[in-house]
Amino acid sequence: MEENFKPVKKRWYVYMVRCADNSLYTGISNDVEERVKAHNAGKGAKYTRMRGPVRLVYTREMGGMSAAMRREYSIKSHGREYKERLIRLFSSRKKLNC
Repeated sequence: MEENFKPVKKRWYVYMVRCADNSLYTGISNDVEERVKAHNAGKGAKYTRMRGPVRLVYTREMGGMSAAMRREYSIKSHGREYKERLIRLFSSRKKLNC
């Protein structure tokens, strides 16, 4: 008897890392932990290669890859003040969920 399997939908995330020079980098990934490791190994984005090490300061699960890409574009279109506000909100929510 053949079973019906539903394909596993990958979860996509938009994330921000703070670089050693205090700049912020925004990206998307379906495995944020591995992506941050790649950034720190010099195998991530060109932007972070000379600015490492980086540390994760914001992450948000999105509905899929296209939603994550749209959110990444939106975040990148805003200035630093907006990004810092997102990071503060993320940090406060993280503390409340402990």
